[in-house]
Amino acid sequence: MQNRQLKQILEALLFVAETPMSIAQLSDYLQQQGMDVTRKQVRELLDELQADYAERGVQLQAVASGYRFQTRAELGGIIAGLWQEKPPRYSQALLETLALIAYRQPITRGDIEEIRGVSVSSQIMKTLQERGWVKVVGHREVPGRPQLYATTNEFLDYFNLQDLSELPAIPEPPVKASNTGSVTQVTTAETATEESESTP
Repeated sequence: MQNRQLKQILEALLFVAETPMSIAQLSDYLQQQGMDVTRKQVRELLDELQADYAERGVQLQAVASGYRFQTRAELGGIIAGLWQEKPPRYSQALLETLALIAYRQPITRGDIEEIRGVSVSSQIMKTLQERGWVKVVGHREVPGRPQLYATTNEFLDYFNLQDLSELPAIPEPPVKASNTGSVTQVTTAETATEESESTP
């Protein structure tokens, strides 16, 4: 099969896929259809497709779970009017909790409460897990064996990240605010929240 036709097939598969597809998934699927294709070949053609769409309104984006087509982020405000349903708005407490899990994972609910200085409601943890952004990855071996939370591939996909190394760096908190001796302390939670809210 010619590369041109194979690239068209990959393009079509990714357009109709409901979730991102990895190179392994794409190559395995094509092989099941009787096509002689390697993962290296699929990767090279996906690179070509990304270049083909680089300047268009729709882009081929690599995220944690694989590849997907999506609209350019800067066009979001223009096309949002097509949908009457508004995107959900999340509380500051939820975003702070999510940021702490993302930057400190694996982390317990008690750790989050200690850093934030307030209790974390069960509804916040339920919402994060229902969205598929957070999951339980184990238990800390201390009395009570509290659950350890970490982010998921769905979290990375939502924020257009391939892995956690792409999270924005947290700047060192300033200690001295002025010559008067007043001290300004910016918490990790506040900084992490700002980073999360600025992510597309």
